[in-house]
Amino acid sequence: MSNILSSLLKTVISGFILLFLIMLIISSTSELYFDYSYLSFFFRWIHVLSGVMWIGLLWYFNFVQIPSMPNIPNEQKPAISKFIAPEALFWFRWAALATLITGLILAHINGYLHDALTLDTSDGKNLMIGIGMWLGTIMAFNVWGVIWPNQKKALGIVEASAEQKAASAKKAMLFSRTNTLLSIPMLYCMVGAQNLY
Repeated sequence: MSNILSSLLKTVISGFILLFLIMLIISSTSELYFDYSYLSFFFRWIHVLSGVMWIGLLWYFNFVQIPSMPNIPNEQKPAISKFIAPEALFWFRWAALATLITGLILAHINGYLHDALTLDTSDGKNLMIGIGMWLGTIMAFNVWGVIWPNQKKALGIVEASAEQKAASAKKAMLFSRTNTLLSIPMLYCMVGAQNLY
């Protein structure tokens, strides 16, 4: 078992194997159809899986990494800026994109994409999911359009002066905090649309 758990790739593959076994057990005791309902469920599952990665990393940055940086000795900070942060930002930005795309696909499959994006007030569910979708879209734009370009400068991935690095680090942090702020009502709207209506 430690051989599996000592490798992230083996751990993830094992998680999918376990999922497949669970699906076999469930399908042997009840009917499981790979139809429209399953397609809708599958994209919701991928959407939630991506969203957990995205928001989990967002909250890691804001609740752990950013507040801890002033307490880390200067000689140890390169471990964060050269190794941990770039890797975390890789998963962070691609999880944001995957969450956005799977959410739009899910809304299309379930027939509420237009009503949600136009914030149709005649249906509380569409209005609530629409608000959540717009907040998520703004957050994804912040990731790709502001946070990532500025983090590349702040972390030295692209050439920047010391002043540009400092300004970029502050801008990335402020937009990351903006996303943290938006994540609270966004998650409420996403979950509420599925459970209150």
